[in-house]
Amino acid sequence: MIQRIQSIYLLVAGIISGGLPFLFSLWSNSQTNIVYVLDLLPGNSILEKSVPVLFFISALVAIVTIFLFKNRQLQFVLNRLNILINLFLLGLLIYLSQTLSGEASVSEKGIGMFFPIVVILLLVLANRAIKKDEDLVKSVDRLR
Repeated sequence: MIQRIQSIYLLVAGIISGGLPFLFSLWSNSQTNIVYVLDLLPGNSILEKSVPVLFFISALVAIVTIFLFKNRQLQFVLNRLNILINLFLLGLLIYLSQTLSGEASVSEKGIGMFFPIVVILLLVLANRAIKKDEDLVKSVDRLR
């Protein structure tokens, strides 16, 4: 059932969460230090190290959820878990961008900071489509 609309939403969410943060920058300082997701792995704090891991987990959960089309309830629950992961990731990115060294000087936020928001929107749309499928199956079962 890869042709369902929620599968497309989940695939796009997986691509955005798993691939695009490694290509686009998160922020750049006035000293022209452009920070990508992989630049945070050798960081000092556990918070910096957890950002790329959370992006990878979010992508993995979205891709695995595509193949759980026979169990719509589990698919729905995993999408909600993925939404929580992305909300935590968004909060973590906002916290890290506000506590940058040299924040007194001007820094620019990159497009990578907005990826969790887009992924959350796609997951909400996928959950809505899963619920619509579940309601359709329940209505057909009543007719039997």
